[in-house]
Amino acid sequence: MSHPTSRRYPHSLSLAHGRLAALSWGREEAPTWLALHGWLDNAASFSRLAPLLVEALDIRIVAIDFRGHGYSAHAPTGQDYALWDYCHDVLDAMEDLAIERAVLLAHSMGAAVACLLAAALPERIERMTLLDGLGALNTPASDTASQLRKGLMAHRRPTSRAPRYPDLATAVAARVAGGVTPLDTITATPLVERNADVAADGHVQMRTDSRLLKPSLVRFTPSQVLALLADIQAPVLLIEGEEGILGERGWAGKARQAVPHLTRHVLAGGHHLHLEPQGVSRVAEVITQSIHETSGSVVGNEQ
Repeated sequence: MSHPTSRRYPHSLSLAHGRLAALSWGREEAPTWLALHGWLDNAASFSRLAPLLVEALDIRIVAIDFRGHGYSAHAPTGQDYALWDYCHDVLDAMEDLAIERAVLLAHSMGAAVACLLAAALPERIERMTLLDGLGALNTPASDTASQLRKGLMAHRRPTSRAPRYPDLATAVAARVAGGVTPLDTITATPLVERNADVAADGHVQMRTDSRLLKPSLVRFTPSQVLALLADIQAPVLLIEGEEGILGERGWAGKARQAVPHLTRHVLAGGHHLHLEPQGVSRVAEVITQSIHETSGSVVGNEQ
């Protein structure tokens, strides 16, 4: 077993020839899980959950920063941030870490990426734990032209400069105020800290690529997303927040029904329930219990 401090505090990793940054918890020899964060978040999304899982399961968790997020490189000029592009980030990380079949721990947009990979490359995905996310954002086929129009016009406009704040506290407050989903200060702080460049004068500039805020040119249609979910062969543990983005909404019900092997748990908390200090231990308990019940041991990829 690794020293307790090495389980609690992550190591920084560089993957894909320096293109991707990552955080790693646990001993290198342990079975490795890949953790995938949500849109505009970063690897620090797992900074409270990962130490608990590493302690309970004796695994290694490697959380990557997707392209354009955290410390990872931005997409080259002229390229887009389509959902399927992030699949290459995961596959590149798997290649660097010598992972043939991945166990994925994924939140929100990361859960959408995980679902794409599990459907398209079922032989590469062993199991998935999805945190308040299932399947991809979608647009009805009849709205394809208007979605393309929005995307083209937005991508033709000059890219705005990354926001700059007088200090970290102001940057955190801006994330709390402007979040797509509700987020309090203590939950947002790790995400903002990893995303912040602090200048000598104390001013803070966000590292996230501002192109991430532009609308997608193309999205999957609802029927395409349901077909992809139906092709997932790996067992899926879905953990939702009571105040999250899925719940009893009609689309979420259809998505859950489409997945062949899905176990659902709804816990107290919001969209970032795995990062909320008051709820993270319960998330860890559910994941740990699920692993013990389904396998009796941590089925993973020995290094």
